[in-house]
Amino acid sequence: MATQTGLGEPRGPWFISPDLRPERFGPVVVPDGGGDPRPPGRRHRVLLAGLAVVALSVGSGGLAGGWVAGRDELSTAASASLPADLVAAAAQVLPGVVSVTVDAGSATANGSGFALDDQHHVVTNDHIVAKAAGADRGDLLVLVETADGRQFDAQVVGREPASDIAVLRVPPDAGLTALPLAKPGATRVGEPVLAVGSPLGLPGTVTAGIVSAVDREVRLGNNRHTAVQTDASINPGNSGGPLVNARGEVVGVNTAIATIDGNGSIGIGFAIPIEQVQQVADTIIGKGG
Repeated sequence: MATQTGLGEPRGPWFISPDLRPERFGPVVVPDGGGDPRPPGRRHRVLLAGLAVVALSVGSGGLAGGWVAGRDELSTAASASLPADLVAAAAQVLPGVVSVTVDAGSATANGSGFALDDQHHVVTNDHIVAKAAGADRGDLLVLVETADGRQFDAQVVGREPASDIAVLRVPPDAGLTALPLAKPGATRVGEPVLAVGSPLGLPGTVTAGIVSAVDREVRLGNNRHTAVQTDASINPGNSGGPLVNARGEVVGVNTAIATIDGNGSIGIGFAIPIEQVQQVADTIIGKGG
């Protein structure tokens, strides 16, 4: 029987709850796995006092827990009382969601992504592929795995670090189903949503929750973002996967969680709003093809 050796260290830009008064909240850079560089007085000004801020849901070593349950299993975490429309939404979106693994030789990263269109483009988070930015292109391997276990090499079409969005292209025979996108401004607080992806290396995992807030001001790394907040469980490996509503429409791209002492999901997750995702992806595709 396999023995779990740890889930790995969460990595990527950290989430820091913003103090909206610029004079009290200047630029902050927190390295991966490092501590908060601000003096104690400033740390106490953070709106989410007591949260040992977070980490994006991707990390080297993050797959270790996943292999225990078996690579080929589809894991659906939802209560028995899950509304029928969410069951239908899960069935609709799973064929368009993939696991993403980036291997740059000396470093690897794992996350999720989803099919954007019928031109074989896949949206994911930039921080998943960021390690490859300075790598020798000959050493770079980007692999996507579909919900039914098939694997394909993927090409990085382009990246937008400031928005934490990247676009991949997969071969046509991947046969991914493009996911419908929610209309701009249509997401409402309290509506049910699903987070779909590969947390801890478990492909095809679905978790349910609600939209906790929209237009939530947060800081990820060096950048301020307006995010969709959700209590759907998001963990390492979910980054880049879709947050979808009960109609199976993507309302955002899961990108970060708040944690206490780095202990995983506590029901505060953040997704990049689909309006921003679509605009950035269209720009990337226009430049990169």
